[in-house]
Amino acid sequence: MPITIADVAARANVSKTTVSRVLNGKGELDEATAARVRRVIDELGYVPSARAVGLARGRTRVVGMLVPSLTWPWMGDVLQGAVDVLETEQYGLLLFTCNRGEESMRLFSAQVSSKSFDGLLVIEPEGTLDTIRTLHLRGLPVVLIDDRAHEPIALPSVGTTNEAGAAEAARHLLGLGRLRPLVVSGPERFGCTDQRLHGFADVYAAAGHPISGDRVVVGDFTLGCGRDAVAAAVAAGVEFDAVFAHNDLSAAGAMQAALDAGRRVPHDVAVVGFDDIPLAAHTQPPLTTVRQPLREMGEVAARTLLAHFEGTPLPGTPTIIPSTLTIRGSTVAPDRAVLVPAP
Repeated sequence: MPITIADVAARANVSKTTVSRVLNGKGELDEATAARVRRVIDELGYVPSARAVGLARGRTRVVGMLVPSLTWPWMGDVLQGAVDVLETEQYGLLLFTCNRGEESMRLFSAQVSSKSFDGLLVIEPEGTLDTIRTLHLRGLPVVLIDDRAHEPIALPSVGTTNEAGAAEAARHLLGLGRLRPLVVSGPERFGCTDQRLHGFADVYAAAGHPISGDRVVVGDFTLGCGRDAVAAAVAAGVEFDAVFAHNDLSAAGAMQAALDAGRRVPHDVAVVGFDDIPLAAHTQPPLTTVRQPLREMGEVAARTLLAHFEGTPLPGTPTIIPSTLTIRGSTVAPDRAVLVPAP
């Protein structure tokens, strides 16, 4: 049988409350009594539950994290960034996914009710924002890893420069003389899709080369949507000399379809993605892409939450970490890259 706090109290001839005070360093205690309790703890080999000690101190030293799924290509980088910070500060991570929809959310809600963690990091599963907002308004510290400045009630968040990153991709392609890009967007319901589309299209329009509707294809962030978009454009006779895809998977699919159609990359068609997941450096040719600072976003979100536990207010505006353009062989060799300066 495991040794309990009751066993320690009985052997030391004190109450369980006194043992708890010794463990947590709380309250005024006679030094001789405290020394006796510590000696009994050593003799019995009692190891207190970390959760019990945390609750006695008013803190679990555990952070919850709610994500849609672990299968998203960039999820591991964000998680690793958060975990690096939490482990350094001796916090644990309780991870929740929404793979089972409402069933997953019921499990998550039960853990919230039992106060199993001190605060929450969120990569928003679709359809959960109202629940997350309600929890935050009720007092649960929450930090979103995303840009939520467009929400009516902004939540603390860490995001990146979707619009500026897409604009940089546009200036790069314009600098290479690519005037007829095909755009493979993400789902229309995602805020990043709108930001990336506007950032890219605005630069082309300002340069006198507006992007017509037949060169914008709504995708779903998969390899297949990029492949299908390019194949359909080729079959329909749409003229394009570049592809800007809203993530790296669809960019890789687009590049493969272009090659299958006999188009050389980058000579005939230059291809740019978004995210800079590990795959991007290993496509043939390697993919030029807008790098999201994924690990950094996880790190900053975790630091923001831990700082709040120590008394720092959560920020009222999004924390933005800039994206950067990583130039590889799918557009041009890096030493020949040209950028159109930002206005």
